[in-house]
Amino acid sequence: MIKVENLSFSFPQKELYNNISFTLEEGQHCAFIGTSGSGKSTLIDILMDPERYLFDGKLEIDPTCKMGYVSQFSQPDKTKETTVFEYIGEKFIKIQNEIQMICTEMETSSDIESLLEKYQVALDAFDAIGGEDFESNINKKLNLANLMKRKDIKVSDLSGGEFKLIQVMKEMLEYPELMIMDEPDVFLDFENLNALKNLINSHKGILLVVTHNRYLLNHCFNKILHLENMEIQEFDGRYIEYNFSLLQTKIELQELTIAEEEEIERNENVIINLRAIATYNSEASRGRALKARVKFQERLEARRIKAPFVDIKQPNISFGIDNEIEEDTIVLSVNNYSVSFDELILENVNFEIKSTDKVALIGPNGTGKTTLLREIFKNNNDSIEINADAKVAYLSQLQGEMLNDSNTILEEFIDAGFKTYEEVRSYISDYGFEGEIVNQKIESLSGGEKNMLQLAKVCASKANVLLLDEPTSHLDTYSQLALEKAIEDYKGAILMISHDFYSVVNGMDYVLIIDDKTIRKMKIQKFKKMVYASHFDRDYLEMEQKKKSVETKIELALKDTDFELAKGLVDELEELIKLL
Repeated sequence: MIKVENLSFSFPQKELYNNISFTLEEGQHCAFIGTSGSGKSTLIDILMDPERYLFDGKLEIDPTCKMGYVSQFSQPDKTKETTVFEYIGEKFIKIQNEIQMICTEMETSSDIESLLEKYQVALDAFDAIGGEDFESNINKKLNLANLMKRKDIKVSDLSGGEFKLIQVMKEMLEYPELMIMDEPDVFLDFENLNALKNLINSHKGILLVVTHNRYLLNHCFNKILHLENMEIQEFDGRYIEYNFSLLQTKIELQELTIAEEEEIERNENVIINLRAIATYNSEASRGRALKARVKFQERLEARRIKAPFVDIKQPNISFGIDNEIEEDTIVLSVNNYSVSFDELILENVNFEIKSTDKVALIGPNGTGKTTLLREIFKNNNDSIEINADAKVAYLSQLQGEMLNDSNTILEEFIDAGFKTYEEVRSYISDYGFEGEIVNQKIESLSGGEKNMLQLAKVCASKANVLLLDEPTSHLDTYSQLALEKAIEDYKGAILMISHDFYSVVNGMDYVLIIDDKTIRKMKIQKFKKMVYASHFDRDYLEMEQKKKSVETKIELALKDTDFELAKGLVDELEELIKLL
């Protein structure tokens, strides 16, 4: 068991945790959620290496506890000529070779006793990591992730998504008591995401996974840790049940808040009347009555509902346009486009996008999507034609491409054309950047904060054509929903690379799908059917859409303070959740 008690920690410019406590127990697969910049990755760093950090509180981890870790930023070493099997089995193969060398040395050495001792130590180490069956176990994991076909290729030839899965397997096969993964799903295509789900669900030890991926959240975890506003909340159960519990609490709190506000207003009126009387009646009893009422009012104010986990502020993402282009005008045309690196990636690509089209570019990892989007943005390829009235804005999955890490947030937006720091502060507050954080260097921000900053710059450009490369990556679920709403309201054209099923089906008009090194157009309905057949459960996702519809109705009922309607809809939602 991992136990954290009353942990507090802060950086000079930001307090992260204030007396937070939680436990992780055997058999728990825990999703670690929270808005971008709330300190999830820092808390993981503290768990991994507590000696490096000056924190208050108590952290109980058995010193013999073996930990596994998968970073959100892992990249293969292109210089290593190692096969996938050799990479996953590196530790096993090393000890196996050591045992073989000791056996060979025994054949000629006279110092058998010391060699026998070495031999036993190596055997014990091999047994401790399950070495006897390591080849079979590697094959099982590769099969589970549908990567058996990649077993003998070089690691340097893997796509980024495939390498992430290989790294997960490597850590899992060492049987850590605690396995920590920081956003292992980022940039994974649908097939690799499903493979990650299978790997997570097959793992027997304690898992702590930072993720904002709604598919994984709904399918993989039996405990939720939610970090928000320096506080933490534990929930034993599935993410879908946690959200339902939050919604129930939200209704109760809003109803109670309205009742409390009415009580505060009544009491305020009594105080006003007592003060008015006190001006012409100086009896001591009148003064005491007034003081008592003021104290009662202070107590009412003090116990006003503060619910950091229930009413989380969504960013106000808004893609405005300076110059709308007439509907049905072609803003982007791609003709006979090809690209190759060591081999041909895309060939004879042809498509066009009109002024209000919202289009998802879909394909497996490593098929040239990002290269195509970047070339459209640079607009120096003869195969790409952009309308003269088009103003193009670009969000890159390589955040350093569009952000200057050495800038502060304020400097970044002055460079982007804002006139004063006050103007920047006013604008950037809509995107969740308030207070001292605006003076931080961009390099110190979390991945989610950097992506939100990119979105803020794209919005400020007022462009009528948006090129978005994995815009939901690293974003928390609240920001993902805000982005979906912004896309829905946008009046211009969007070409978006995304592996997030929800963002594609909720916001796009159609998809351009990479197939056999070229691109073909596909209707959203057909795309949904294809994804259902290949990766997801159709009934589950249809039920998810119904669930989302009921949740929207509940939010609208709460806006109208119609609590009876909201409670009736909650009963309907509960029945849907049982089916899920």
